[in-house]
Amino acid sequence: MKMISKRMEKAINEQIGHELFSSHAYLMIAAYMDSIGLKVLAAKFFQQSEEEREHAMKFLRYMLDAGAEVKVPSIAAPVVKLGSVLEGVELSLKQELEITKLINGLLALAHEEKDYATASYLKWFIDEQVEEVAWVSDLIQLIKHAGEQHMLIVENRLMHMGITPEGETYGGKKHGK
Repeated sequence: MKMISKRMEKAINEQIGHELFSSHAYLMIAAYMDSIGLKVLAAKFFQQSEEEREHAMKFLRYMLDAGAEVKVPSIAAPVVKLGSVLEGVELSLKQELEITKLINGLLALAHEEKDYATASYLKWFIDEQVEEVAWVSDLIQLIKHAGEQHMLIVENRLMHMGITPEGETYGGKKHGK
């Protein structure tokens, strides 16, 4: 039995596509960071790419649990031409703010349709976006303080926070988990 409306079904299917697009965008940012020798930042963005894919899978599994029809949309290739580390991280913030706006739209639709199960499910994503936007905002501030010529200091700080070139963490949870 289907537990969500056609409108919600369509909106969540679209969100799956947005999450996968974000995953691809983060892959491109990670590749840029790696290509300029910033292995710790690259690891962070490879990790972010995987988290966005996991978010898409969470939505997909919710759709299956709700008896909805899953239609994964085609994903356009992200156009990512970066000239600096700061540009890459600012692109990440832009992407996170867009995803936040879209998830807020899903919550608004859930309330409009009195779809309390979906509204409840979306709480995790709402909380996750607050964490993601805060983390990227802090990273932008750190990069601006250090300056592009001091990215190794930023990498050292990230390693101190538990992010390593291998993408592992020490002394705490992996970000976003």
